[in-house]
Amino acid sequence: MPINMTGIKTVVCIEDEPEMVELIKLILGRRGIEFVGAPGGSEGLETIRRLKPDLVLLDTQTPDAWDVYFAMKADEELKHIPIQMITARAQGMDQVLGRFGD
Repeated sequence: MPINMTGIKTVVCIEDEPEMVELIKLILGRRGIEFVGAPGGSEGLETIRRLKPDLVLLDTQTPDAWDVYFAMKADEELKHIPIQMITARAQGMDQVLGRFGD
């Protein structure tokens, strides 16, 4: 199911595979969305706290992904930020392209 990107200006993506980060950055950049990638949970959480993005893309295969998820939901300043869980498993590129469909 595609993500509704209406009103999204800033996205933080916590993803440990650089190729996926670059692909998502390319897709979102075409839509004029500011995109910041983080290779791990602690760096990603710091980035989320600093930027307060409109959306967080969280790779389920990143080792501390669930720590980030629960930390965000427990934080009054972050719990309202939508989180979209993603994965690079199986047909990862097809899944990413389908989510942001054009």
